[in-house]
Amino acid sequence: MVVAPQQARAFHTGSDQHGRQLSAQERERMLKPYLPAPSKTKTPQQSQQSPRAHKQRVRPAIRHMIHSLIFTIIHAFFSLYIRFRQAYHAVVDQVLAILYYHHRTPELVKRDVKGLTKVPKHLSVILQKRDRLDTLINDACEIAAWSACAGVPMLSIYERTGVLKHSLPHLHRRISRTMTAYFGANNKPSISLRAPHMPSYSPPTSPDANSSLGEHPHLTILLIDASDGRQTLVDLTKTLAEMSQHGKLAPSDISSELIDAEITESVMGEPDLLILFGDKIVLEGYPPWQVRLTEIYRVQDHAGGVGYHVFLRALCKYGQAEFRVGR
Repeated sequence: MVVAPQQARAFHTGSDQHGRQLSAQERERMLKPYLPAPSKTKTPQQSQQSPRAHKQRVRPAIRHMIHSLIFTIIHAFFSLYIRFRQAYHAVVDQVLAILYYHHRTPELVKRDVKGLTKVPKHLSVILQKRDRLDTLINDACEIAAWSACAGVPMLSIYERTGVLKHSLPHLHRRISRTMTAYFGANNKPSISLRAPHMPSYSPPTSPDANSSLGEHPHLTILLIDASDGRQTLVDLTKTLAEMSQHGKLAPSDISSELIDAEITESVMGEPDLLILFGDKIVLEGYPPWQVRLTEIYRVQDHAGGVGYHVFLRALCKYGQAEFRVGR
């Protein structure tokens, strides 16, 4: 607040503009508008209540300590439970890996799946690229051999980066070598590799899938990656929209059956069983349209990578599953 010149002069001289001396009450009244508001002084009763206020501030600290103690106890018990569960599953995995080992013998694999009520016609697996490409190819070869022994006619292998799709001849030779180690040179099944938007790779000596239903079955292996998932849906949506705009396709003709037929032709059909060789359900960009009714299997707390006991447990779980399909 700005002080007027007359009032400033009166404050310094003690008299008004006419020269009359101001009394103490008048000077106090002139100065009062420029003074700050008086502070509230504590009464004797308020001074007596201050220790109580201090005690009230102690209670939240005690409550916080109690909450921290309860959280620590719960966290400790939960950590012990997780450690015990992981150790238990690790022991079970090791025991099953020893008891149910294939020894590269098709008869043992057939004996393990003999009692199953059904075997998936289309089996799909998700592989993760680890340190070396050779390890990834070896896992794909082993799964292909297990599938052929179990009587699975079609196997789709998903690898997010697509490194397997760019080495079809090399992968075919490796799988053929693994089949020879399992079945022998004269009894091994024929195999063919294909990938979406790429020509199928099958050597001339491989018989057709429809004609090899006797002693030497045929195994079709499909390689897919992340580009065959959501991007395929986006491209199909654009194509259908353009066809509808140009009058080549009526909007009423676009249905889920049409989309399913187009995706099945361009990528693949819906697998019956999807196996995850990990302890978490992480699809890593797997084609979403194809897993609407797929049975997904994973092993809790499993960190051993691709194993035959996981493959066998997945087939047993699928054989016991009941598919209601919305009923």
